[in-house]
Amino acid sequence: MLDSLLAGTTAWPAVPPRRLAAVSGVLTDIDDTLTRDGAIEPAALAALERLAQAGVPVIAITGRPAGWSEPFALAWPIAAIVAENGGVMLRRAADGTLQRDFAQAPNERADNFARLQACAAAVLREVPGSTLAQDSAGRLTDIAIDHSEFARLNPVQIGQVLAVMRGHGLTATVSSIHVNGWIGTHSKWTAAEWAVREAIGRAFLVDDWLYVGDSTNDQLMFERVPLSVGVANIARFWPELRIKPAYVTASERGVGFAEVADALLAVR
Repeated sequence: MLDSLLAGTTAWPAVPPRRLAAVSGVLTDIDDTLTRDGAIEPAALAALERLAQAGVPVIAITGRPAGWSEPFALAWPIAAIVAENGGVMLRRAADGTLQRDFAQAPNERADNFARLQACAAAVLREVPGSTLAQDSAGRLTDIAIDHSEFARLNPVQIGQVLAVMRGHGLTATVSSIHVNGWIGTHSKWTAAEWAVREAIGRAFLVDDWLYVGDSTNDQLMFERVPLSVGVANIARFWPELRIKPAYVTASERGVGFAEVADALLAVR
């Protein structure tokens, strides 16, 4: 079934070993790529630890809020988490405390916050059945509507949410669990450039990195990162993907991420 859904995409890890050996770091989504039901899968956490021990940095880029992401930025063996689709970067400082950086200046964030709340109210008013994501209290630079985490929206309702957000001038995308909306030009792509520069200390050379994701909001990264991988549960979104990953793992979620890590480590 999976093979028929993913026709035209290569099964991971059918990548030339020399190409894998050239990868210096991993960029990854979080929800349903590292996690299951909001918690990191043991296989994914073990894979992150193996990558860290081998000196392969991992940067996670997520639509989740800063408040939700902060404990993981401190606990997981990663270089940084960029939350809210590029709006906030979280990482361990040299003294072990949390460092938080923003893509926008304070006055711009304050103005945008008021617009975001007005848009959220409009979505709840205009799209029957819509609800804010339960992690909304931790959001600083975006809004999120739940479609598959604790509530259910059908494709028509999701389209209506997107239309309201875009009508209010927001950038809007659909993750595996939420419809996210924000104001500004930041994205998972700008998040990658920013985090590699600031957290790793070098320029972002796209051929040096691999990206792992699972949903329609990963399409920009699938398009721009040549070595892109979808974990197997991306099959859920396959018909909706205009841009597909170059490779797909055999396993879903965190176990699929571990497949990616094992292939990288095998050539080191």
